[in-house]
Formats: sequence, structure tokens, C-alpha cells
Amino acid sequence: MQRGVAITGMGIVSSIGLSVEENLHSLVNRKTGISNLEHIASKHAGHLRVGEIKLSNTSFQELLQLPSDHSFTRGSLLGAFAAKQALLHAGITDIQSARTGFISATSVAGMDSTEKYFNRFSEEPSLRKYINSHHAGDSTNKIANYLGVRGMVSTISTACSSAANSIMLGSSLIERGKLDRVIVGGTDALSKFTINGFNSLMILSEKDNKPFDQNRNGLNLGEAAAYLVLESKDQVEKHSKTVLACLSGYGNANDAFHQTASSDNGEGAYLAIQKAIGKAQLHPQAIDYINVHGTATGNNDLSEGRALLRAFSPVPIFSSTKSFTGHTLAAAGAIEAVYSVLSLQSNLIFPTLNFETKMEEFDLVPNTALVQKEVNHVLSNSFGFGGNCSTLIFSKANGTMLY
Repeated sequence: MQRGVAITGMGIVSSIGLSVEENLHSLVNRKTGISNLEHIASKHAGHLRVGEIKLSNTSFQELLQLPSDHSFTRGSLLGAFAAKQALLHAGITDIQSARTGFISATSVAGMDSTEKYFNRFSEEPSLRKYINSHHAGDSTNKIANYLGVRGMVSTISTACSSAANSIMLGSSLIERGKLDRVIVGGTDALSKFTINGFNSLMILSEKDNKPFDQNRNGLNLGEAAAYLVLESKDQVEKHSKTVLACLSGYGNANDAFHQTASSDNGEGAYLAIQKAIGKAQLHPQAIDYINVHGTATGNNDLSEGRALLRAFSPVPIFSSTKSFTGHTLAAAGAIEAVYSVLSLQSNLIFPTLNFETKMEEFDLVPNTALVQKEVNHVLSNSFGFGGNCSTLIFSKANGTMLY
């Protein structure tokens, strides 16, 4: 019997598509979203590559039918767009019909707007509405209000593991009977702060990123939003819901190694993987595909690779979809959760783009082609600054769900 919490809806917007269907099409057809920066006036625009969504804020405002005097920042716009898709996909028309929560992850929050207007706040009162949009909770509240959520609303900001942790928390609330359904995920927009910040760490690439490649030289930042609708067994049975997949396992660990670097032996990643497999009550050999964190930085890919070798023998087929979207920071765990569910539904293993040379430290080669095979369990890694490591396991929705 299948253990886990049901996933009944998904929504996504990224540099490779404005919907679940468009993202799948890009993954299948090797269509990358990595490009030159267009929407931010940055001195790095001509040479740093990013995963930028080419639709403007005005376009998203019109799609969401927001009034002209709104104070949604780009992150809030992306989040509302993706979360609305997820609700529609789950067939939820009355959000008040069950105990519903909303847990959203972000790291950029509203700083894409506050950094833009900072020097104009004193002279232009009309722009001051964005000051309150700076903090992380504002985007969460805006999206929740847009969706009509009146129950539990919470924000998670644990760097690049944020969305994975929002999914974990939502699942736990359902397992413990606190809520009937939870909309979980994350949103992050590109900003000067993150571009300049990551560039100061010397981990941004001027070329398309090359995960797990010997000659990798850094990540491409991306922007995106994705949300999943998690529902209880009672909700699924009461409304005869279609279950897309189940979140069967999850784990979080922190090796407290360094503010911005993973431990050399991948201790935090290894512990998170072990916890997730244990909760799912699976043998490591049951994992059919791993969507690795795979940022294409020197530190991450080496640390994550060592964690994989400690946790698996042999290591299952794996790939990094960040080669398509760039690293979308707090949204990454949700973006890759959607891709994990798509892998289960389509029985496809998505490729890693740009790979050429195996790393000299170990005998691990990411998948580089679209592979058709039976996929029953997908493991997805998301690792954040400060050592916050999270792992999710998604499984096909077969049999009866238990908690």
C-alpha cells in the first residue's frame, strides 16, 4: 500500500514555460531557458547568463486581472500566477469548502521592487506602497489573499531548500490532521541583490551551467514559481479526486558546516536522503530517478556526489534540471517537485544539458538524454545556505494512502 500525502494539483511558471504543459514540452525537447538578462538594468547584463522569464510585470498584472494601483512585486506576480494554476488543476472552485492552508517560500521577497525604487521613495509618494512589500511575508499574504485562503498562512525562507521545506511542512500538517489541504511551493524573482550577491561569491557563470561536469564554473540564477496542492485521504475520497502522485517521504538535516558551502563529505545531504528514504519505508534501490540539486558549482556537485555515493550502491540515474531553468533559489524545490511528478506521470528521465566531461573525483555521470523507463519513485534534493539540506520522495499513486 502506498504511503504518503496526495498531490492533486500543480502550477508552474519558469524560464522554460508558463504552465505545466509548456515546462514538460521544454524538458522533453531540450529547450533551455538560459539567456541574457533583459528585464533588469544591471552592469552584468551583457555577460552573466540567467534563467529569465521574458514576460513583463505588466503582462502578469493583466493575466491576473489586478487593478492598476496594485503593489504586487514580481515575485508575488509569479507566485499568484503559478498558485492559481495549481488550484485550477486540482479542480478547487470553493477554497473555503475545507480547512485550507498556504505555505510559500521565498528568499528575494519584494526586494526586486524596493531596490528599484529605493532612491525615489522620498520624492515619489506613489511608490511608497512597495516599502511594505519588501519583507518575505508580504508576498505570501498577497498570494493567499488573491487565492482567497483564510486559514493558516505561513512563509518559509531557508535559502535554496525553502520550497522543499514548505512542501514538508504542508505534508506534516495534513498527516497530523491539522488541515485538509495545503497549497505549498515557492516563488523568487531575479534581482540586483541576488545577482550581485552571488557574483561576489564568485559562483556565477558567464556560460550555460554544466552540472556535474569537471569543467563546471558556476550557476546561472533563474526566476520561477511553482505550487502543489496537497490533500488528505478524506478529501480525495470525498470528492473522488485524481491523485497525480504522492509525497511518500521527506527529510531535513543540517551539518552546520559553513554559511555558504556544503560539507566536503556531503554529511547534511546524506542525512536528509537517509531520513527521506526511511520515512517512505523504501529500500535505496527502489529509487528510480534522482533530481539532484546540481547547481554546477564546484562545491555543491562534489559534496552532493559524495552524499549520493554514501547513500546508494549503485547510484540511480540522475540529472539536474537546473541546466534548463537556472537556479531559482527558494522556488527550486517546488520547481523540481513538479518535474519529479511529471517524471512519474510520463515515465521519463529528463536530461542534463551541457555535460561533457566526467568529474575526476568520482565515477558519476549525469543522464544526458531523454530516457523512457518505468518510474515509480523519484528523489529530489534541495540544499540551502547555512547547511539546510532537504530531500523529498515522490511516488506513483498506487493503492491506499496511509499516514
